[in-house]
Amino acid sequence: METNTTVAPPKPENHTHNHHHSQSQPHHLHHHNTLSSTTILIIIFPIITIAVLLTILLITVMLCRRKSAKNDNSSCTKPTINGINRNCMFIGQSAISINSSPDVKGGCLYGGNSGRNPTSAKHRGVQVYTYKELELATDQFSETNVIGNEGFGVVYKGVLCDGTVAAIKKLHREGKQGERAFRIEVDLLSRLHSPYLTDLLGYCADQHHRLLIFEFMPNGTLYHHLHPPRNQSWSLNWGTRLRIALDCARALEVLHEHSVPSIIHRDFKSSNVLLDQNFRAKVSDFGLAKTGSDKINGLISTRVLGTTGYLAPEYASTGKLTTKSDVYSYGVVLLELLTGRVPVDTNRPLGEHVLVSWALPRLTNREKVMEMVDPSLKGQYSKKDLIQVAAIAAMCVQPEADYRPLMSDVVQSLIPLVKNLSSVSLCPSST
Repeated sequence: METNTTVAPPKPENHTHNHHHSQSQPHHLHHHNTLSSTTILIIIFPIITIAVLLTILLITVMLCRRKSAKNDNSSCTKPTINGINRNCMFIGQSAISINSSPDVKGGCLYGGNSGRNPTSAKHRGVQVYTYKELELATDQFSETNVIGNEGFGVVYKGVLCDGTVAAIKKLHREGKQGERAFRIEVDLLSRLHSPYLTDLLGYCADQHHRLLIFEFMPNGTLYHHLHPPRNQSWSLNWGTRLRIALDCARALEVLHEHSVPSIIHRDFKSSNVLLDQNFRAKVSDFGLAKTGSDKINGLISTRVLGTTGYLAPEYASTGKLTTKSDVYSYGVVLLELLTGRVPVDTNRPLGEHVLVSWALPRLTNREKVMEMVDPSLKGQYSKKDLIQVAAIAAMCVQPEADYRPLMSDVVQSLIPLVKNLSSVSLCPSST
């Protein structure tokens, strides 16, 4: 019996499928490699572009800075800031190098202004003078031209070569403090300008001489008018005193609140308040000035310097100095304007030697305030304004520094009083 056996042929599908799979795998790998390269290029290209742009920007900034520095070095004038000084800035980290001037001739510094023109002092910047020029200006520093004798030197009245009348301070060379005072005044006043601060016109320096040249203030110091010699008799009227109080408050406001960092005068007193021909006040003598911290009430520690009677108690006892130390000194000057008394007077009866100690308990009592008023005013003042000024003074001389006001607050309190001066002349009266 025959048996039919059928052998099924192998299915081609598997072969075909395997062949197709083997053919498609290299294609898939090639596609994957192509995709990876494209992705890498997409990522790398922006990075390279950004790096190139940053490099170009950095080079541009460096070139601009170099050009700016070159222009600053070639400029012979200092930046001035006028007006009410809302934009007043003082860069405390910068300093003038007295020993790096470009030329020294005749024993005195010369800058790039040896051929200076007789321009207005307000616009010509700080000048560098020769010692010989200043000798000629003061008639060989004649005693007849002496207008002041301060702790760090003698002040002479002089006439500069362009006809400008100036106050020329010849500093003593003994000790390091005089040199420090010279550098501070040049550095600070060449950068900080205000209608309430004395203008520095120029300076002279060499191995033997240190001189500062300021604008001349024809009516001298506030101290001289409040406490005249016994053989002379004159008085500032009430309106003039209020105006002076406001000018001084504005000066300290500029130093404390419109300067970065803040500046502490450290020796504010009536003898450092100068009066111009119209009896408008300007603050002078920054030889003891100190740069404060970034905060208005920030503490700094320093050696105790200043004038007895004007020193804030916390500064005198601990050496801790703040802008509120100046506020206290301002309060003392305000008491001088009110009472006509000096800060310390041992000739007074017991209990009245120190002005602040005697006045503070009386400033909040209206009747006693009236008794404190300077007799030379002869009752010619507004009682309402007097009470308000007494209240301001009381706040300024508070024993606790935190209770003292900011100078901007004092300014805002005094402005209405000065504006209301309609019946009182702003010119000084004589008796």
